[in-house]
Amino acid sequence: MSPVSPPGSGRILSHVAVYSLRSSYWGLDEEERDRVANAWRNAVGAAAEAVHFYRTFGSREGSDVLVWTSMAAEAPDAPARFFENYGDLLRPFRRYFRLQHVLWGLTAVSPYSRGASARGIDPFAARSMRYLVVYPFAKTHDWYQTPADERRAMMSDHIRVGREYPSTDQLLLYSTGLQDHEFVVLYETDDLTVFSGLVRELRATEVRGYTLLDTPVHLGVYASPDATGLPWP
Repeated sequence: MSPVSPPGSGRILSHVAVYSLRSSYWGLDEEERDRVANAWRNAVGAAAEAVHFYRTFGSREGSDVLVWTSMAAEAPDAPARFFENYGDLLRPFRRYFRLQHVLWGLTAVSPYSRGASARGIDPFAARSMRYLVVYPFAKTHDWYQTPADERRAMMSDHIRVGREYPSTDQLLLYSTGLQDHEFVVLYETDDLTVFSGLVRELRATEVRGYTLLDTPVHLGVYASPDATGLPWP
């Protein structure tokens, strides 16, 4: 897919948090678990302008739920305000929830694609696809030493392959210098078999040789905002 910002204007901060449930949660009786679950869900839901929940239990060990949060981030202090608010809202629940992995970054204009992608994800829209796939990404040093026109040609082939899979949408976040990796990639799809085929084709392109890191991969199943309790069985 084309690595561009989602439809619309303005920088966006997107934050993906993967949680596991502590034994202290499972030690509660069922009524108290429901109370804690609903209170936690309401607290997370107030953390930013858009919050989406996904079930991850069974798709990866040590993981129960994934929370994808997004907010407008034009102001330089926007990340600081988000992290402070996120911590304040979730502090009462840290005895029950263990934060296992965090991926976050900011949208930016791609140097390899012109205009907005028709398949770019808008994180503020209602979710319509069943699966979310998220992973960090980093390029090798050799990639950045390659002339810009050669990089652009390789990325054009990469983008061409992505356009052959219109059932998959993508959002690319920039996190260079902010986390251990350089980018965060989010995909939405309704068909994991088709998505896996896309990834296989992308890995056969020339640009794949400049990949330094693209794990761990987190896969979540969308949980309706109308549901109560926690987004897992």
